[in-house]
Amino acid sequence: MTTTEKTAAEWLVAAKDVAAKLAVDAVERDRRNATPYEEVQLLKDAGLVTLLGPAEHGGGGQTWDTAYRVTREVARADGSIGQLLGYHYLWAWAARLVGTDEQIAAVEELYTGNNFFFGGAVNPRDSDLTITEDGDELVYNGHKSFSTGSRVSDLTVLEGVLSGAGDHIFAIVPSAQDGIVFHDDWDNLGQRLTESGSVTITDVRVPWASAAGYVGRTFRPLTYNTLNVPAIQLVFTNFYLGIAQGALDAGLAYTRERTRPWPYGGDDKEAAADEWYILDGYGDLQAKLWAAEALTDKAGAAISAVLHAPREELTPEARGELAVLIAAAKQRVIETGLEIGTKIFELAGARASASKYGLDRFWRNLRTHSLHDPVAYKRREVGVYALRGELPEPTWYT
Repeated sequence: MTTTEKTAAEWLVAAKDVAAKLAVDAVERDRRNATPYEEVQLLKDAGLVTLLGPAEHGGGGQTWDTAYRVTREVARADGSIGQLLGYHYLWAWAARLVGTDEQIAAVEELYTGNNFFFGGAVNPRDSDLTITEDGDELVYNGHKSFSTGSRVSDLTVLEGVLSGAGDHIFAIVPSAQDGIVFHDDWDNLGQRLTESGSVTITDVRVPWASAAGYVGRTFRPLTYNTLNVPAIQLVFTNFYLGIAQGALDAGLAYTRERTRPWPYGGDDKEAAADEWYILDGYGDLQAKLWAAEALTDKAGAAISAVLHAPREELTPEARGELAVLIAAAKQRVIETGLEIGTKIFELAGARASASKYGLDRFWRNLRTHSLHDPVAYKRREVGVYALRGELPEPTWYT
């Protein structure tokens, strides 16, 4: 693990170095669809896993705006690994979102000092895990359809409902235990290496003292607790953006190296790079991508400032404005990325559709995960704010 202090710019260089290694065989790895143990180890060896961890425990001590950009850089080469890293950052921050000061200190020392990687079994569209009390312990049971990071994780975030009380309780547990069984059933169109299959939880025990945010078995709520959703929605936005950047990079490279000019247009060119429709097409895509990047960076700077501010200071109004800004960035990146993922084939030419080039993986990856929650609701949130000045209420998806 890299423990030397780096600036934000140096961490971005480290992320670019990792991306360069991932890009070498990205097409082949996508086809193999094997569990990405080596890829996660690459993230660990580069120090990216502990980017947000405290410097005193060997972490990078960085802020969320850097974490978002690092996620984006990794996704530029491999959308799956970018998603894994972005999810890890959110789950590694889970203690800060809802935990007590003592729990935060313990979790950050644990994961940073051991270079641990997080996964999460927290899919709100499934039934909640059931929690029962057994003396000073909580016992989790149930099944989740998705558990991103599953078999490559060292720690797993669980969330369930306490029987008889209805309280939601988060806990962080070791992934390698008999009571957690990850199922090898993730076989989707894209994001194939995210290990997002289902998981069965059987009698997983957690001390009451480790129930995130509970003091004397009572939860003390803050508006800050609800930042998990805007934070993860912007994780989505950033690895979507990385995928879109990677698609445009790949299209441009193919056109420079392989695309032939069209000889039947009456304005014949010697090189594809001189074709007016190709220049027009790439110019339009690049301009849209730059606009999406600017909006995403604006959202990243805004939420980073809040995530690193004292938790008690966040107001519902400030939280709502962040959610709207992130919703706007997300919908813009999705639309731009999907357009790039298809348009590059028109600009690169028919031979670019050969499977050996793997240019389809960008569209497949973005199309798969952007179905996570309907983007139409993000547009609606922005529209309600613009037209009526109303802010969205916190939900599992807003």
